[in-house]
Amino acid sequence: MTEKYNFLKPYTFKNGVTIKNRIVIPPMTEAAALENGAVSQDELRYFDIHTGGVGMFIIPTMNVSDDGKGFEGEPSVASDKFMPGLKKLASTVKQNGTKAILQIFHAGRMSNSKILRGVQPVSASAVAALRPNAETPRKLTEAEIEQIIDDFGQATRRAIQAGFDGIELHGANTYLMQQFFSPHSNRRTDKWGGSLENRMRFPLAVIKSVHDAVEKYAADKFIVGYRISPEEIEEPGIRLDDTLKFIDVLADQPINYLHVSMGYAWRTSLNDKSDDEPIILKIKNAVNGRLPIISVGSVEKPADAEKLINAGIDFTAIGRESIRDPKWVQKVELGQENSIRYQMSLAELDELGVNSAFLDFLYALHADLHLVDYDQPKDDFDKQLGGVEGN
Repeated sequence: MTEKYNFLKPYTFKNGVTIKNRIVIPPMTEAAALENGAVSQDELRYFDIHTGGVGMFIIPTMNVSDDGKGFEGEPSVASDKFMPGLKKLASTVKQNGTKAILQIFHAGRMSNSKILRGVQPVSASAVAALRPNAETPRKLTEAEIEQIIDDFGQATRRAIQAGFDGIELHGANTYLMQQFFSPHSNRRTDKWGGSLENRMRFPLAVIKSVHDAVEKYAADKFIVGYRISPEEIEEPGIRLDDTLKFIDVLADQPINYLHVSMGYAWRTSLNDKSDDEPIILKIKNAVNGRLPIISVGSVEKPADAEKLINAGIDFTAIGRESIRDPKWVQKVELGQENSIRYQMSLAELDELGVNSAFLDFLYALHADLHLVDYDQPKDDFDKQLGGVEGN
């Protein structure tokens, strides 16, 4: 049955690392870490249940700096004190050939003083996000920018020493790396802002810091990925033209893949409604074979995944569906597609490793996106999960 689908074929990166298939679990926030940022037993159980089938499992994002925490229940990679839990997490995910990739980030202005325990959030500029109750961040100093860049390198060192197969830089979903690239959140007039080239400077510096750490600490082949959001709806904001120019630069950096963050894999432009070409194909053309691409967004059935692979996209990620059915890949491999579970109920939460914190997070996403009636009693909840892929 493995010959039926191209997404079950292996892929070898240019650095020689082979991924056993083209299916990826994207980083999906489960909000279940301990209060101090340490990996919890609940998290380890969840990952143990859901790993082993896909080629790569991208661990939900961890903050590289103490002031980079973005939400409660977020794990941290900002200190060596977290190494015991990180080592357990890496070994838990690395089952049956699945590669464990740790996503790392700094939330920037997408945090608040409550989450940061009284500390004002920071960003490229003192501009609040266009979100309800958003706080105005403090503009980072030159020295603080350099420190955060170094923090990404130190986080990479910890990921290497903990036994992860790679890291993914979270340059998407409006967090700090995107904030420096965005003309909405970055109004700086120094070398870190202004022109398109200057707004690229911070993410490129982070990539260099990560690469230096890989060169120094990684004895074996180590994967570095970059996640990007193609557009913003803010004015001013990121538009596709700037993103495609940035991707042209990214494709020549020392990274191993580009992960395109969208809620629907075949989405067209949010800002130019007359443009009917899917963004993922625009990005594929800009990359022009220099990097493999991961596409994510409402991929549920094997046919959904195969459509992307057959369009020349190298990997496809299954997010919400991987929560509902941890054995999705194994069932496809065995020709048991009819047994794939596309719904879940509260009665199945324990066997899926979904604890109450994770469930609350999913309900919050439903309420925000109007995919589930939030007034519906939880005891009656027996609907397909929805939400944002990879927070």
